[in-house]
Amino acid sequence: MTSNHAEQARARKMADALACGIDDAFISRLVERFYDTVRQDDMLGPIFAERIGDWPHHLTRMKDFWASIMLESGRFSGNPMRKHIAIGELDEAHFARWQSLWDQTLDRIAPNAAVADRFGEAAQRIGESLLTGIKIDRSGLAAISARAAS
Repeated sequence: MTSNHAEQARARKMADALACGIDDAFISRLVERFYDTVRQDDMLGPIFAERIGDWPHHLTRMKDFWASIMLESGRFSGNPMRKHIAIGELDEAHFARWQSLWDQTLDRIAPNAAVADRFGEAAQRIGESLLTGIKIDRSGLAAISARAAS
């Protein structure tokens, strides 16, 4: 029964996403435009240029990632946390810039506010999670506890 419930929840999420305009074609366009912008960005561009040698492969992975997040496609497997922790210099400013460029791209190409909001909120949650993981990796749980107490 649990499996059936999970399958039904995934099917509802996908149907809801498709109904508001989220599909593979939009995800592909979003990822392509976003990473075109990132590659030209003074702050983020050099970080990506240092680490991404095969852009077509990276873009395909990012399209699969976002399809898995937004459409429950299940096409992505990997460990984004480990990849981001391995980039030693990432901090709040990098994540804020990433989010800003993401939101600007959505403002330009999203077919409606619901699509922009869903992608923007998902990116915000993912960014916060990655940043929290990075802080814990660098400073242990004390870094998070201190922040929560203030």
